[in-house]
Order: sequence, then C-alpha cells, then structure tokens
Amino acid sequence: MATISDVANRAGVSTATVSRALNGKATVDPELAARVLAAAEALGYRPNGPARNLRKQETAVLALIISDVENPFFTAIARGVEDVAHEAGYSLVLCNSDDAADKEREYVDVALQERVAGVLLSPTGSAETAELLARHSTPVVAVDRPLPDHPSDTVLVDNRLAAKHATLHLSGQGYGRIGCLTGPSGVPTADDRLAGYRDGLRAAKLPGSTSLVRRASFKAEGAQRAAHELLAQDDPPDALLVGNSAMAVGVLEALAALRLKPGRDVGVVAFDDAPWTTLLDPPLSVVAQPAYDMGALAARLLLDRIAGDREETSTTTLSAHLVARGSSTRLGDSFSHNCPDISDIDHG
Repeated sequence: MATISDVANRAGVSTATVSRALNGKATVDPELAARVLAAAEALGYRPNGPARNLRKQETAVLALIISDVENPFFTAIARGVEDVAHEAGYSLVLCNSDDAADKEREYVDVALQERVAGVLLSPTGSAETAELLARHSTPVVAVDRPLPDHPSDTVLVDNRLAAKHATLHLSGQGYGRIGCLTGPSGVPTADDRLAGYRDGLRAAKLPGSTSLVRRASFKAEGAQRAAHELLAQDDPPDALLVGNSAMAVGVLEALAALRLKPGRDVGVVAFDDAPWTTLLDPPLSVVAQPAYDMGALAARLLLDRIAGDREETSTTTLSAHLVARGSSTRLGDSFSHNCPDISDIDHG
C-alpha cells in the first residue's frame, strides 16, 4: 500500500504539502496540488478518512514558543522554522516564554484553544506543559532542550562536546586558570556546557574549582555581576567560557569596568555567533551553533508528524563549531580563524 511519503517522493514535494493538497487547502500552489493528485492517483494512494477529517478541524498555523526572542540564537531558530512552514503553506505564531513555566503554559493553552496544527517548543522544563500537550494529542517538537518526561521529536546541539573543545582551545592558547559562566541549574543547555567545561579541564590536566564557576540567568545583567565576582578574587581566572551571547555582553561590560582587555588580560570564548561579535576589538571567539538548521529541521519533523507520516520519535543532535578570534588567541588584534570542525582546532 502506498504511503504519503511515496506520494511526496513521486511528486517532488514535502509530505506536509501532500497532506494539504489532498485536504483541499487553498494555500497550496495549484501546480503543486496537481502534481500531488496525479502522483496519488498513479500510486493508488488513499488517505485515512477519519484522520483526515480530524486534521480539517485544525488551523494552518504552527506555534513556536522560545525562551528569549531577543537572543539571536532563538531568532535564527525562528527564521528556520518560518521558512519551512511558509514553503509548506503554514503560518507561524511566535511566543516568548522568558524561560518562565507559567508563561509557557499560558501560550500552550492559547495554542490549544486556537487549534494550531502543531507546536515547536524550547521547553522551560515544566512537566505540566508536556502533560498538557500529550493529553490533547498535539504534535510537538522540542528544540534546543528536550521535553521533560515526554517522548517527542527533539532537535539538539552537542553542547557538552562543544564546551569541552572550547575549553581545550583556551588551554592550548596558554590559559591555565579557566573559569566558566553558565546558565541556571537544571536547564539542560547550561548543565551540559558546565559538564563539557569540566571535561575540557580534565583532558587538559588543568585544576578545576568551584571558585572558578558561576551560574546566572542567560542575561547580560546576571553575567556582569558573576564576572565581577570571579575577577575580583585573589586568584582570578585568566580566561572565561561564557554560556551565551547575552551573557557575553555582561562579561565584556565587567571587563571594561575593570580595565581588562579580552585576549590580552583575559581570554574569552562565548556560545553563539551574534552579528556584533566581529565588530569588537579584538573580535569575540565563539562557539557557533547551527541555529537556523535546528529550526528548519524541527519544522520539517513537525510537518511530517502533522501529516501522519511519523510514528516513532527521534532525537537529532547537531554539531557546533569553534570560531577562534582575537579574544582567545592572545594576539590582541583582529585575527580570525573559522574552524570547520570543532575537533580540528589549530592552537598554533
């Protein structure tokens, strides 16, 4: 028996487009719809009637709930989702949870009331949200963080390995007392980056100490205070691994206030390659994550599930790569070295 994937392959379109064309959605390009109908007829494909009728009650809208709309990492994810959704004839509603479980729950309630076709979610860690989505059988894909206690399609980055190699990069540049500023305890990305930092210290045979680690919100203000605490110690760190680009702003503000220069006085590597990182002097070394690709892949997974073409859940883990610039190379200038693979770092 032919499947919806067979029809999609024959017509040269996505499974979501097949589903929408067969359901008579006006948002599908007429030429694509004709190709889908011809492919379905040639293969003898017959959609499941009850399932199709249920889906007709949904709106052609996806909900994307992210933790910080001001963070360039999440806006890049949103762009990847929107591009894929628009190509398939879906609209996208963007919601900002501020990493607050109650706000996340409010947006999920709205999404369910509006009968969105599916939800993409960067979870706060609330089990209640996962239970609510499961109770309503709403298709969901988790991005950047797993959905707690609920099997779902998930798209992640290997934060632990990326943090390990960033720490090894700093060690290879001659920094011997490396500190770490990461996000709140219990947030998977924050915990994984801290674990990777510790992996890197062990691999480099460098001493680790709780005095070298600070946790803060993934925001500039908290990171600025944390950086001041670290750098005010009698034996301060000579390099810092920073949890994200917003925290990096706070760290750079703290360094400026203390008249310390990145790359000369304190080595700095931060997660996320925000557009402004190359405008600094020296430019900021970063761990660049494939945020757009994460969003695009998550959207494709969700559309396939909406179309009824997926049963088993999957977890996809993408790789990050180090972009080593002047803030970590001890060169104090505008040196930039873009490493295609985070494991192939040139320490020379």
